[in-house]
Amino acid sequence: MSFCHLHLHSHYSLLDGANRIDDVIRRAVELRMPAVALTDHGNLFGAVQFHDAAVKQGIKPIIGCEVYVARQGRKHKEGRSSGSNHLILLAANEQGYRNLVHLVSLGYLEGFYYRPRVDKELLSRYSEGLICQSACLQGSVASNLVGERYEEARREAGELSEIFGPGNFYLELQDHQIEDQKIVNKGVLRLARELGLPMVATNDCHYLDRQDAHAHDLLLCIQTGKTVTDTDRLAYKTQEFYFKTAEEMASIFRDVPEALSNTLAIAE
Repeated sequence: MSFCHLHLHSHYSLLDGANRIDDVIRRAVELRMPAVALTDHGNLFGAVQFHDAAVKQGIKPIIGCEVYVARQGRKHKEGRSSGSNHLILLAANEQGYRNLVHLVSLGYLEGFYYRPRVDKELLSRYSEGLICQSACLQGSVASNLVGERYEEARREAGELSEIFGPGNFYLELQDHQIEDQKIVNKGVLRLARELGLPMVATNDCHYLDRQDAHAHDLLLCIQTGKTVTDTDRLAYKTQEFYFKTAEEMASIFRDVPEALSNTLAIAE
């Protein structure tokens, strides 16, 4: 086994995740994955259920969260947009779990504006025991790479690496057959080489099987108040956001095997 999922959304990613926790653990057992992470958007609502279900089935539970990081600080609350980027945080130990709880709670108590938000001040204060991944296209590193702002992406990667410490910040590689991800992955390979940062391969799991993509699309419609026939709405461009096998991931990232094996290193 050369891979485990470290970027996954359950139904606790409200109206965005279609994975039921018991089903996720069952699939991890079927695929003989030693561990799996739960990284719901902005919350830890599923942490206890996820932990208990995983332990019961002999799967190592990794408790995490995909947090929203306010670009202008968590106390800046103007305009329609919250002005935030995504970031994956995983609890490596008890201290990391306690710090993750602090961050998520403060995201609601101090930073809430359309969604719970933290900022780099809080990340610096509560970084101990956490492993950080640069997240999806909505991450600060990825969005700068898509916008052809390489030096900004480099600065962001360096800053996040400094916040979380040596070996605790990973550049995330994703490939859901989206053109922008090809741009990001090319930039990530360059950043990893120039900054000496490790990479990790993930699949942004929002549903269990490929055929669940339509049901997930209906959830997004409910969330945004749209219908499936609306052309101007939030929609995922492909049907690749499912719980892929290690073999599928190995095929996708065959040129960067270290990004696959790093999922197991992080799990350890």
